[in-house]
Amino acid sequence: MKLFFRKVKCIMLICLCLVLINTNAAFADTQDKIDNAKDTIDDLTKQQQDAQNQVDSLTQQKGSLQDQVDSLNTKLTTLGNSIADTNNQISEKNSEIVQTKSDLQVATQKSQTQYSDMKKRIKFMYENGSDSLSQVIFSSKSIADMLNKAEYVKELSDYDRQMLVTYQTTQAEITQKEADLETKQKELTNLQASMKKKQGQMQNLITTTQTNIKQAESKINNAQTVSTELQAQIDQQKAVEVQLEIQKAKEDAARLAEIKREEQEAAAAKQAAQTAAQATGTTVAPVSYDNSDVSLLAALIYCEAGGESYDGQLAVGSVVVNRVNSTYFPNSVSGVIYQSGQFSPVASGRFATVLGQGLTTASCMQAAQSVLSGNLTNNFLYFRANNGIISGTVIGNQVFY
Repeated sequence: MKLFFRKVKCIMLICLCLVLINTNAAFADTQDKIDNAKDTIDDLTKQQQDAQNQVDSLTQQKGSLQDQVDSLNTKLTTLGNSIADTNNQISEKNSEIVQTKSDLQVATQKSQTQYSDMKKRIKFMYENGSDSLSQVIFSSKSIADMLNKAEYVKELSDYDRQMLVTYQTTQAEITQKEADLETKQKELTNLQASMKKKQGQMQNLITTTQTNIKQAESKINNAQTVSTELQAQIDQQKAVEVQLEIQKAKEDAARLAEIKREEQEAAAAKQAAQTAAQATGTTVAPVSYDNSDVSLLAALIYCEAGGESYDGQLAVGSVVVNRVNSTYFPNSVSGVIYQSGQFSPVASGRFATVLGQGLTTASCMQAAQSVLSGNLTNNFLYFRANNGIISGTVIGNQVFY
């Protein structure tokens, strides 16, 4: 009888291993595809973010260039007004110069006329000498008349001198004014040339800046196109991930059914073994946990549920221990955690980083110690991020089944 039970147990174990290998291989293949899809999505998302950052940077650059153009246009308008004002001043100075030259010509003519008249009177007096003066005096009817005529001659002579000096002074002032106006006109002309040169430089700068804006717009359009194409690829990969999640959910359901069947058979075999052991006086040793299992489990809980509530962390730890206790999975914490295709953080290397650098939190460590001490909060064997595809018990942001 004892030999019979041993043979049955061996056959069941062999069948269980074969099913386990085939099912785990299929599960690992689907999980690998999901992990690859997630990696692709992460990579595409990073590329899209880089493209969007480029769009934002170029948009900011374009805005800065447009501000420069607006500022230059304002300055150009102000400069144009200054040039127009300078042109008006030059025109006014030209008119003043023309008027001054006309005034100078009139003053010169008056001076020449006055000088000519004065020369005639002096010549007349010189040629006639004292006889003419005596004639003027003796032809007077009275002393008073004589004095008046003599005074008249003197005043006439003084007047000629005064008018000559006046017209000479006026002529000098007009000549100086003409020189001053011509100097001012030259200064305004030079200023006008300088402003026109600056105006040309500003126009060239505006043209260059507008060209840079067009180039920035072209780059923005290109980067935006790249971002849009990447978003399309991301959406496509997400759709693929959804289909893989659906496929995996079906595989998990089939696997759970197989596990239940196998566990029922294993339970029957275990009962038979225990009965046989009792008959022979032997015992079956329970599964024990190594001290390092606490650190391993705490690191996995941190990777899978570090941002979840304590109940969520207990739930993840319970799934691992449930697998250890199941005949369908490895019978150790390390075996369950490192089993191929089971936990994404293990495959990505994040688990090793957390474990190696001791990043596990006190909460995750406490949850690991609790479930390993027998405080299991569920009897589930699987959990996923709750995306609405898989049915089960939702705890925080995860679904357990």
